[in-house]
Amino acid sequence: MLLHQPLRCGARRVNTARAGVGRTWSGSARWLIGVLMVFAALAFAAAAVHAAQGDARLDGLFAKLKAAPDVTQARDIERQIWIIWMDSGRKDVNQLMSSGVQELVHHRLDAALKTFDQVVEMAPDFAEGWNKRATVEYLQDDLDDSVRDIRRTLALEPRHFGALSGMGLIFLERGDDAGALGAFEQVLKLNPQAVGARQRVKELRKKLRDQAV
Repeated sequence: MLLHQPLRCGARRVNTARAGVGRTWSGSARWLIGVLMVFAALAFAAAAVHAAQGDARLDGLFAKLKAAPDVTQARDIERQIWIIWMDSGRKDVNQLMSSGVQELVHHRLDAALKTFDQVVEMAPDFAEGWNKRATVEYLQDDLDDSVRDIRRTLALEPRHFGALSGMGLIFLERGDDAGALGAFEQVLKLNPQAVGARQRVKELRKKLRDQAV
């Protein structure tokens, strides 16, 4: 787990993930789905060699991402990273990933959860399977399970800026502004051009400063 701030759970939430009860489509949820729609089109548009988080190309891409001079170039590098992350190197797992993303995009959350359950069972060392299941659980308001799967994602790929952003959103949901700030700051260390993370960091720093006065 990369985040140094403890989770502040507050009142226990009802676990609705397996009951088909989802969260309302907040701005954060719509943002997540928008991202998924983009990468659903990108990730399976081209066949890749054995990939995922162990791919040798990632080190170079992350170095380029950190040094990207502008948002346009950073987004192009992000796209290349996501394409690698989305490929498990197994045709059967990739087919399930494609189906699960489509189910998620179309708000068929129960179906998506079952699909990503299969993915993590078949490929437990495939970070993106855990990350996608965490996304479903977040959208179903099952934050405890989402955190568990984000931690698994980060254990397999500590540089997963998507998982770190998801953890930041959960910290915000739980009222842990300091924890959220830590998560989004880690995103910026990986990608200084991440516009959303930069805005969150700016807002959270101001809020925490104001509270300290």
